[in-house]
Amino acid sequence: MPFVEIFAPAQRPGSQSRQVADAVQRALVAAIGIPADDRFQAIVPANPSQLIYDPGYLGIERSPDFTLVRVTFRSGRTPEQKRALYRTLAQELSQSAGLRPEDVMVVLVENEPLDWSFGKGIAQYSPAP
Repeated sequence: MPFVEIFAPAQRPGSQSRQVADAVQRALVAAIGIPADDRFQAIVPANPSQLIYDPGYLGIERSPDFTLVRVTFRSGRTPEQKRALYRTLAQELSQSAGLRPEDVMVVLVENEPLDWSFGKGIAQYSPAP
């Protein structure tokens, strides 16, 4: 049940944006075992003035194709699962969407079951007593 936000250059063609979204989903399924149909994503196109980043932070050379992927999901993944997600995501985005691994930043945000409502005004993973 992750919620994924993909912040990407606005000039990216729609077809490549979909390739990026599909690659992110495949990486989540492969690396941390989420169900394939558990997919909630938002692609946020950003002009250069709206996606600000250091092109050389930590010695990584980033291009104008820099893409930020933020994944919000329930806590409980191991460090190994998180590292596997980073690797798998970089590989999938490189192979499927042509992104350089240097241009992919991933941020994971964890929360608890009560922090999710999938509709009807209820917390499906943490129902009221």
